[in-house]
Amino acid sequence: MNVTFFTTLKLFSQSRKSWTLLLLFVVFFEACALFFQHIMMLAPCVMCIYERVAMLGIGGAALFGLIAPNNPIVRWIGLVAWGASAYKGLTLALQHVDYQFNPSPFATCDLFVTFPSWAPLNQWAPWMFEAYGDCSKVVWQFLTLSMPQWLVVIYAANLLVLAFIVLAQFAKTPVNKLR
Repeated sequence: MNVTFFTTLKLFSQSRKSWTLLLLFVVFFEACALFFQHIMMLAPCVMCIYERVAMLGIGGAALFGLIAPNNPIVRWIGLVAWGASAYKGLTLALQHVDYQFNPSPFATCDLFVTFPSWAPLNQWAPWMFEAYGDCSKVVWQFLTLSMPQWLVVIYAANLLVLAFIVLAQFAKTPVNKLR
């Protein structure tokens, strides 16, 4: 039987492997952020912290998808949460890039992170969510891209992969491939 790309992708999205892979990517990127902060001693700025929270949102979506990937409601909630978090991360990263490469005294990031009173992350885990860097400074580059530019690539790639997976949800699943 000829199984199409989208059918294969749909079947993959219905497995725990797919959601575990997404979660592992988030763990990798969060570990990188903490390595930059605590080992390389690069001070995270307010935008860095918000971008970190958006990445954790993708991790939360992955954890939710892991609950029951075969259940379409659970899977769709995970996909929507993934999309919302990746989109928010992309908009934050683009704004951060603008702060770095179009500095203006009239367009700057906040001095302190502001979280809702019901979730003061910077008080609960200051080692991860407290900002003390300058958003407009380029403190690290790899292959000529700054950290926020890499985050633009990462979040855009998330949205691209998500688009394919969402399209795949409408593919027909062969009867003998159902779990």
